[in-house]
Amino acid sequence: MSLIKKLSITLAGAGLMTLATIGEAQALSLKYESSIGRPATFENGDFPGTPGTLAVPQGIGVQDSTGEIYISNGRGIDRVDIFDSQGNYLRSIGSTGSGAGQFDEPADIKFNPITGDIYVGDVYNSRINVFDAQGNYKTSFGSFGGPVEGRTFFGPGGMDFDKNGNLYVTDFSTDIIKVYNPEGTLIKTIGSSGSGKGQFSGPAGLTISEKTGRIYVNDQYNGRIQVLDADGNFLFSFGSTGSQPGQFREPIGIDLDEYENIYVADSQNSRVQVFDKNGKFLASYGQPARNAEGEVVSPPAQGGSSPYGDPLDLSPGTFNWTAGLHYDDGKVYVGDFFQGRVQVLSVEGATSVPEPASLLGLGVVAVGASVVKFRRNRQQKSTVV
Repeated sequence: MSLIKKLSITLAGAGLMTLATIGEAQALSLKYESSIGRPATFENGDFPGTPGTLAVPQGIGVQDSTGEIYISNGRGIDRVDIFDSQGNYLRSIGSTGSGAGQFDEPADIKFNPITGDIYVGDVYNSRINVFDAQGNYKTSFGSFGGPVEGRTFFGPGGMDFDKNGNLYVTDFSTDIIKVYNPEGTLIKTIGSSGSGKGQFSGPAGLTISEKTGRIYVNDQYNGRIQVLDADGNFLFSFGSTGSQPGQFREPIGIDLDEYENIYVADSQNSRVQVFDKNGKFLASYGQPARNAEGEVVSPPAQGGSSPYGDPLDLSPGTFNWTAGLHYDDGKVYVGDFFQGRVQVLSVEGATSVPEPASLLGLGVVAVGASVVKFRRNRQQKSTVV
């Protein structure tokens, strides 16, 4: 790194100041674009479950072939609602129950990149439900841990596919990642309970890099993100419990963009945080809903009459917990957990982080160009740079 630093100083002296800034903090930002879904009004028959209303949207996915947006609709609604790319309600998949194609609290949603099938976590039924690309039920598989004292959530958490079509699913209660082959057979587990390297306490969201195979996991109760290699070996972690930039209060959703930037739904801080591929903080967006006295609005009681916080604040960028999160084509879809909507954020200024070797190579090219230019200037006896 000292060589790179000296190189940057040398290049700056040659009039190449832009190169010296490579690798510094990126000017990435998030901007509110629109909302999908809404909370029910509880007036004139408009109750949760009315088409277009949402409750605790924990799973979000965009179907590549259609651009349609799939959102888990929970708290007794128990279905996956489908919206067009403009946010208009189209149709739904599933109903309440434990039978074929039914749900008892749908969670994360992922599309199989090989088959196009739709995989949905079915929390209280302790399984993964699978539908074809048109929404027809195909099969269910898996088994996950039940309630644990002191933990709000349980069952299947985040999930994603590797390049071979294997499905990785966090088992929230048993603190492991379960890996299933394309036939739905459990082939291995990753991790154990604890706070050490490669250990988890309530693993939640999970995403896998298409470029490197790295596995990114929200280690919810440990207040950090863990990064594993493609074989499940610990590489590094970042974050701690708190509310400062780079800290988390029970992170739930996570995804990557094409530059390997990491987007995290920092649930109880009611915001989205963005990091580069090395875990360096880049940006934060969002604030908690507050009542008239300026106090943060509490989540609704489990089993209560409403799945929403009271009062609601549906202004852009205000959340009552951020939960489900999905990145797609320059947009971040974020579940506004207890306000019955998904906020769509546009990503501005996203770029890749160059590797040190690339930076050095670029520096050598620039130095060579400077020498050529310097020689020409000497030959022409010109002082123009």
